[in-house]
Amino acid sequence: ACERCRCHSEDTRTAILYTLLSQNLSQSRVSCGPAQQRCLCHQRRTVCLRTPHITCQAASDVLVKTVSFMKNLPSFQLLPRDDQLLLLDSCWAPLFLLGLVQEMVTFEVMETPAPSMLKKILLDGQSKQQEPERMQPTLAAVQRLQCCLNTFWSLDLSPKEYAYLKGTILFNPDVPGLRASLYIESLQREAQRVLQEVLRPLHPEDQGRFARTLLIASTLKSIPPALITDLFFRPVIGNADIVELIVEMFYEIASRRPAP
Repeated sequence: ACERCRCHSEDTRTAILYTLLSQNLSQSRVSCGPAQQRCLCHQRRTVCLRTPHITCQAASDVLVKTVSFMKNLPSFQLLPRDDQLLLLDSCWAPLFLLGLVQEMVTFEVMETPAPSMLKKILLDGQSKQQEPERMQPTLAAVQRLQCCLNTFWSLDLSPKEYAYLKGTILFNPDVPGLRASLYIESLQREAQRVLQEVLRPLHPEDQGRFARTLLIASTLKSIPPALITDLFFRPVIGNADIVELIVEMFYEIASRRPAP
């Protein structure tokens, strides 16, 4: 909660203008929620991409390649449509992150500019009719994401390793509601088996690489899809649902036919 945040007790030299303006704002506040009061702690500071026009384009390219990868898997096309939708919803985020690693996409963030309190006061009457502002990614969340990417880069995976690792992530039989969960489980085991066979000749001296690769891959699932969306795609798609866009992309690619 914002009252327990150390930054509010450590900084006692509050600006006079801030005090005057915040007094006016406090009259219209009902509660002190995290979206209503800006926290100044280093880890809780909200951030955005430093070069969104470059990074968002690179991220969009990776997403297209990710969707194309799923579309080009014959075993995925054989699944019931409902299962395809469930796997798309569940697995697009870790597959996208793995694509960022493979494409060596790097990015920098900067602190999100603080909202103008004077503007809030002047537009207070209008703001009640507007939608609440979206939560921005925090510095701590982005640092966890970058840590996952850096760990993967340290593995220095080959293209074959990436391909079969994507298969182990995509064919997840633990997704609730799957109709062909047994078949999907067999596809995941097959992808893991081939991945292990690929690793042996490439890294004969590293007996623990297979287990370590799967363990590191599991960390990708800990990154919230909302963070990925807000950081890489929200500047482009606005309030659109990213999963709906991915589904549209998938079936649009699926319906395409090569030109004569």
